[in-house]
Amino acid sequence: FSASKCHCCAAKIGPSVLDCDTSMLASEAGRALEAGADYLHLDVMDGHFVPAISFGPNVIASLRKNHPTVFFDCHMMVAKPEEQVEQVAQACASHPESGANLLQYTFHIEATESRGKTQETIDLAKKHGMLVGLALNPATPIEQVLKYADQVDMVLVMTVVPGKGGQSFMVDMMEKVRTVRDKYPEKDIEVDGGVKVHTVEHAAKAGANMIVSGTGVYKVDEIG
Repeated sequence: FSASKCHCCAAKIGPSVLDCDTSMLASEAGRALEAGADYLHLDVMDGHFVPAISFGPNVIASLRKNHPTVFFDCHMMVAKPEEQVEQVAQACASHPESGANLLQYTFHIEATESRGKTQETIDLAKKHGMLVGLALNPATPIEQVLKYADQVDMVLVMTVVPGKGGQSFMVDMMEKVRTVRDKYPEKDIEVDGGVKVHTVEHAAKAGANMIVSGTGVYKVDEIG
């Protein structure tokens, strides 16, 4: 598909390593990157914000040693994201040629807004040298994120209920993507959940430029 017709941001594909063979995380990440992936989407789950538990900051730091020049989008599905900023920042890196920041801290507004911690978490992530992404669940109005959108590098629109793989892509979430894209023609917008070959065009046409796919990458017969 051609995303360039829909917005002015470069299209990027980020496989979710949650769906790979995590016993070989570094090599599985490398396999997707060799097939053409642009970045890695790392799902951190604490068993509180979502029922599942995945991995934590130490695994991200170890993965950085194996992939020093790859962009990591750390999707923090945790109850208190402000408490893990410093640990995740251990994986900070810059591209050796462009100098681009290679680490993004993406947290959920549902985990912070009710506790008055959203602004603090944004500021803390920036203080520790990371780009900032702000995510919202399907049930959350886009207006909650828009009041912080000027301050963040990326908005993540969840297209499934987070914490469980293999769900179907929610096409009606594309209205949120369009709302953000209309206001911010140059901001990264990511979609995550149920994105496969037959649904990716919906996301691109709505204005998303960062496409996360887990089962759509790792559960196919052949990557690439």
